[in-house]
Amino acid sequence: MKVIRYGNEKSENILIQMIGMHEIPFLENEVKLIREYSGTEDFQLHAVKVDDWNRELSPWVAPAAFGDEDFGGQGWTTLKSLLDYIENEIYGEREEYYPHLHLGGYSLAGLFALWASYQTYRFEGVAAVSPSVWYPKFEEYISSNDIMASRVYLSLGKKEAATRNEMMSQVTDIIQRVRDELESEIKVTLEWNEGNHFKDPDVRMAKGFAWVLNEL
Repeated sequence: MKVIRYGNEKSENILIQMIGMHEIPFLENEVKLIREYSGTEDFQLHAVKVDDWNRELSPWVAPAAFGDEDFGGQGWTTLKSLLDYIENEIYGEREEYYPHLHLGGYSLAGLFALWASYQTYRFEGVAAVSPSVWYPKFEEYISSNDIMASRVYLSLGKKEAATRNEMMSQVTDIIQRVRDELESEIKVTLEWNEGNHFKDPDVRMAKGFAWVLNEL
């Protein structure tokens, strides 16, 4: 996996973020803001580069939400590679004490982070920022399965539902139902941000990761 690391290399608080190429220019500012919002420098950020967003981060095959690029449903393959990275590069030869791991992402990567927390106990916290919870059959999936993380941060822009896309226009109602579902199991928060889906992604991600750090 192609991983870019930021922050305190000796920290036992590790934030893992699935990213696309378009997010790399914003990462340094995101790290700066995480420090500011959390009030600590005691964390590492491992930014994991994803080459094919719709194929690698989707949990199962689904038709295109817009355009003609269907979702490839290779989330399991991506998660397996991520868990191998954790085992080999983060855990290494540790035998007793393991670091605190938190998984996060923006948009479809936020959906992936949330879905992954239903597959493994590895992640204590999840920062699902403007997540694509409108994804076909996702709401039904979480209603019939148990999450393995202990806390989840959700956020959404107040104008994200203002779209002609029928599937995405339901995101406000869906994320509130997702929040309600999770509240019965774990600690969860839902934060509303100004603007549409594309406004201030680095700021929003920093808020999410700061929250999971502060809830340790």
